[in-house]
Amino acid sequence: MSTETQKLRIDKYLWAIRLFKTRSQAADACDKGKVKLNATNVKASKTVNLGDEYDVRTEAKKWVIRVTGLLEKRVAYSEAIKNYQDITPEEVLDAVTYQPTAFNTGKRQSKVGRPTKKQIRDLRDFME
Repeated sequence: MSTETQKLRIDKYLWAIRLFKTRSQAADACDKGKVKLNATNVKASKTVNLGDEYDVRTEAKKWVIRVTGLLEKRVAYSEAIKNYQDITPEEVLDAVTYQPTAFNTGKRQSKVGRPTKKQIRDLRDFME
C-alpha cells in the first residue's frame, strides 16, 4: 500500500464507494453528524482504516458498513461494492420506510382537486 492509500479521508471514501453522489454531500453528512464511528460523530477529514465500522445515514437509507478495501477514486458500482461489507441489522432495514421521489413531484393527480376548464364551463352553464 502507498502512503496516500493509508491516509484516505472518510468523505472521499464514502463518495468512492458510491454511498453519496458527490464528495461535498459526503462531507456535509459528516459535518451534520450523519456518519459515526463507534457511536461518535466523525469529521470529514477522519482517516479510514481497514476493519472500521461506520453508521451512515443517507437520504434513502441507514447503512452500517465495514471497510474491507480502500478506494481513492470513484469506480463502477460493481467494483465499489467489493470494498465494503453491508452489515446493517434487519430491524434497521425494516424500520426505514423509503418513499420513491416520483410520488412527491408536486403535481396533483388528474381529475383530483381543482376543477378542469370543462368542469368550470359546465358549472357556469348550470348556474345561468
